[in-house]
Amino acid sequence: MGLEMIEAGWLSILPPLIAITLALITKEVYSSLFLGIFTGMCVYCFSTGGNILQAVTFVFDMMAAKIGENGYMIIFLVLLGSLVVVVTRSGGSDAYGQWAGKRIKNKVSAKLATACLGLLIFVDDGFNCLTVGTVMRPITDKCKISREKLAYLLDATAAPVCIIAPISSWAVAVASEVEEAGGLNAFVRTIPYNLYAILTIAMVFFLSIADFDFGPMKKAEEERREETAAAKEEENRVKKGKGSVADLIVPVVTLIVCAILGMAYVGGFFEGKPFTEAIGANPTAGLTLGTFAALIVAIAMYIPRRIMSLREFMTGVIDGIKTMIPALTILILAWALGGVCREMIGTGLFVSHFVTTIHLPFGFLPAIVFAVAAFLSFSMGTAWGTFGILLPIVSMLCAGEAGAAVLIPSLGATLAGSVYGDHCSPISDTTILASTGAQCGHLRHVETQLPYATLVAVVCFCGYLVAGFALNPWITVAVSVLLLLGVFGIICFLERRGRQERKQCVHDV
Repeated sequence: MGLEMIEAGWLSILPPLIAITLALITKEVYSSLFLGIFTGMCVYCFSTGGNILQAVTFVFDMMAAKIGENGYMIIFLVLLGSLVVVVTRSGGSDAYGQWAGKRIKNKVSAKLATACLGLLIFVDDGFNCLTVGTVMRPITDKCKISREKLAYLLDATAAPVCIIAPISSWAVAVASEVEEAGGLNAFVRTIPYNLYAILTIAMVFFLSIADFDFGPMKKAEEERREETAAAKEEENRVKKGKGSVADLIVPVVTLIVCAILGMAYVGGFFEGKPFTEAIGANPTAGLTLGTFAALIVAIAMYIPRRIMSLREFMTGVIDGIKTMIPALTILILAWALGGVCREMIGTGLFVSHFVTTIHLPFGFLPAIVFAVAAFLSFSMGTAWGTFGILLPIVSMLCAGEAGAAVLIPSLGATLAGSVYGDHCSPISDTTILASTGAQCGHLRHVETQLPYATLVAVVCFCGYLVAGFALNPWITVAVSVLLLLGVFGIICFLERRGRQERKQCVHDV
């Protein structure tokens, strides 16, 4: 926007605080985000001698700027929405659901299949959420897994796997921030210390195998199991397409292969650049090319075989764009709020300055950095923006001989905290895309996921206290895993005891 950033001090955390608090209280995310942006612009304008009319103008200036900066992401999402609708109307999704339903016959196997597929697509987190959601939603619906649980499985295997995969857009971004510490080699060394990613993936498999839930997620799963026969009859009355399993699989495989090739092409891989560097240059441009290629393959498969006419295909494309409007609206507002915080009122700089003023023994640094990164990422709704701010600062804090020993644990803690905050923030694009991929209510996804993510985060904080003094990744991981299992044991015991007490009360009555 061409405006200079100011230092707003404590007021810099007011916009995200207002947006998040209002969203959680009112359950209405659009107005909450808008009021957060408007608050940030008021802070900026009043600090620079402006007025409320300028604040309103700057709100829409910021939204327009973010639409321009994220143009490829917007095109990718509308194309992907179109692909999902035309594949569904072709009958491909239904045919795949019937085929997979004969092999995946229970909730445990469906959840494990979703988690494994999520771990396989590690190139980009948003791509992961939308692709896995498209493929697995018919199966999880058939197995009566709630959309909230599907959204959690998508979110918990998207960013966590991307942040520990050496070949991903995330790895390239992190490596570019820690060049002085060793670049990609430093990133690889942080993997064992990325406790949030490791423990979140472990938790996904534990919950899936044990078929266990607690908190709001348990209620969502119980409500899903209690669906009426009328709802099932209504579902059976929906018109089925003529398609086969191949009508889903071929476009999706085309999407994945062409997206990876597209990222490599846009990034200059075929001109001599390393693959890991190329896929991180402009991943959304590559994803757009891949999605467009999948649509071309779909139209080439469906129309000659008379699965649908050209008019029906294009109607599906337009309807697919319409389905993405809610998600795009939230994304644009979230991008604008993040832009206000990072570019205008200095939220990140204020928090990072707060970190540098804390004078504690270096052994506590990983835990402190984790907590600060989590708060900042939750407030701004961006993991990339958070570690972009904090990684250089952490490298600077550990530059001396005394801090060198905790450099890698602290970098790992920065990445872990960034992912946790991004994972559970209602204004995070990954959270938005996970709820979109599962076709689940956005704030409902946030509400049901928050206890799971926060449980892991608390264990991680304890693990980073160990990491700062043990300086051994394997001891750190072992202690953290044992602690997580211990917490699960306590939760399971309390749940079992609660059930027994309820049964006893019913018996007494």
